[in-house]
Amino acid sequence: MPARLFAAFVAASLLGGCSLGPHYRKPVAETPTAWHGQVDAQAAQWPAADWWRGFGSPRLVELIAQAQSANFDIAAAVARIRQADAQSRIAGAALLPSVGAGAGIANTLPPPQATAGGVVRPPSATTINPSINASYEIDFWGKNQASLEAAQASALASRYDRQTVELTVVTSVATTYFQILSLRDRLVVAQANIDAANSVLAALQTEENVGTATALDVAQEETTVAQLLAQVPPLSQQLQQSIDALAILLGRTPESVTVEQGTLDVLKMPPVAPGLPSELLARRPDVAEAEAQLVSANANIRVARAAYFPSINLTAEGGLASVALAGLFGPTGGFYSLAAAVTQPIFEGGALEGQVELSQARYDELVQDYRKAVVSAFVDVEDALAAEQQTRLQTQRQQEAVDKARRAYDISIAQLKAGTVNLLTVLNTENALFPAQDALVQAKLAEYQAIVSLFKALGGGWRQT
Repeated sequence: MPARLFAAFVAASLLGGCSLGPHYRKPVAETPTAWHGQVDAQAAQWPAADWWRGFGSPRLVELIAQAQSANFDIAAAVARIRQADAQSRIAGAALLPSVGAGAGIANTLPPPQATAGGVVRPPSATTINPSINASYEIDFWGKNQASLEAAQASALASRYDRQTVELTVVTSVATTYFQILSLRDRLVVAQANIDAANSVLAALQTEENVGTATALDVAQEETTVAQLLAQVPPLSQQLQQSIDALAILLGRTPESVTVEQGTLDVLKMPPVAPGLPSELLARRPDVAEAEAQLVSANANIRVARAAYFPSINLTAEGGLASVALAGLFGPTGGFYSLAAAVTQPIFEGGALEGQVELSQARYDELVQDYRKAVVSAFVDVEDALAAEQQTRLQTQRQQEAVDKARRAYDISIAQLKAGTVNLLTVLNTENALFPAQDALVQAKLAEYQAIVSLFKALGGGWRQT
């Protein structure tokens, strides 16, 4: 190859590749100016990284720490990061020369020679040819660089995916733990109601013995006790199932997980005041992941377009030649060679056009996925804000209902003992109080779950760096 042409190839490799576009541009996403129902924008702030500490539960903090270190889904996400990093290194290798070493060994047996003393056979000769060869593809069209950028963006997306998985796991641990506490509370309420109904039943049985109460009165109260007892087994079953679900989140077997006695009543309700909606796009790891995938797909378009153009490869080989093994380090000569090769696709049967169209269609798909992720993020926050406000109001009103039902029940019991009302009045107050107490526990659970959902919708305490 002429020296000038070879020099031109080298200069091209040094100057860098020619970009085939398209350059990535972040898709436009409409951003609301404020959240619905946001009262005090000046007090708005984003959750801290350890937002779950705001519930005031050391046990919850401990459980979340265990999940972060042993959860199966988080471990799988970490493995996906390692895979993506390896793919990035593989893609980057194409931008560096490929160097190899080798050696050729040949034994030569010279023909016999006639001398005055007879025929003499000369000793054999060993030729050693150690060599180093290198090859390098000039990335004139930017194909290899684009492949590297695509792999790097995918590696970044895998890190955002890990953040999304961890956020999901942490919020799942919190909601499952709260559910366990609520089921314990509901069992406590059920047992208290059973004890109260049994107390009334015992009093009626005494009155029946003295003739002041009828067998019908006793039978009605026995029915109430039986109904209350029937509520216990399904609650106990749900409690065990929730503990088993928690074990999966912790990456442990069910029999190794225990949750000590606890109650929702000792937890704190942390305040949550989200910042400006526009900041949400930098807070949600799933949105960041969607954009990273978009960047990767954009780079793959450049890779597909570059396949139309020639591929320029340089090879070089050099080494030493020694006629004897003993003279390996004192060679008789050296050699080198340089070569350049240009390959140009001529007919691919539409494969190149198809690859470009495939890459472009994949990019267009991911644009819609990104826009959906953005809209979904705003919807999630709005839904969580509404749920937090309404469940708080529901808990307050349900507490009022329990207080009133408790007062009516206490009055009916006092009047029953005084003989001024009949059992029907007591049964009516029982039927109002007992379900109201159970509904209050469930309302508290819904409020805590709404708070956790809001933390999750806001991206937890995660921030892009």
